[in-house]
Amino acid sequence: MSALICVARIGAAHGVRGAVKLWTFTEDPFAVKRYGPLLSKDGKRQFELAQIREARDHLVATFKGIATRDEAERLNGIELYVAREKLPATDEDEYYHADLIGLAAITTDGDALGRVLAIHNFGAGDIIEIAPLKGATMLLPFSNAVVPEVDLKGGRVVIALPQEIEGEERGNDPTTSRPGEGRDP
Repeated sequence: MSALICVARIGAAHGVRGAVKLWTFTEDPFAVKRYGPLLSKDGKRQFELAQIREARDHLVATFKGIATRDEAERLNGIELYVAREKLPATDEDEYYHADLIGLAAITTDGDALGRVLAIHNFGAGDIIEIAPLKGATMLLPFSNAVVPEVDLKGGRVVIALPQEIEGEERGNDPTTSRPGEGRDP
């Protein structure tokens, strides 16, 4: 079996007839229905969507074989996966996180840097997390400037480490103010 990709997570029960809240991680939230049966992380359980509808910030879904609130409550927190080959191909310079995690990270000089641990997005753009060979984990912008090359076939990403900028030391002089701060006359 190919690698499994997480496409959704089941939330709390919704109503009394076996429906659940469903959070999808796909560009089109309804794509989860087109992928066929969804699998648990270990691949041992299979879930088939019966119905799916849009709610405020999630979907409401029912699964075949789940008819009561008690059954639905037992599904809370289960992540749903599909085989990698069921997902659509990506465009150039577009990647599934699962394709990047585990790749070797090297510098632009070809020196080993570490491995890709994760890709995050906290609202201000994608961030690549690198576990270096030694030292603290690095969080870097996942941009063309910092990651100029992704070589999936070669199993590596090239990292152009950004230059650090030293902060200015500010004194405790109460007669000065920082830009943007007003002072009362």
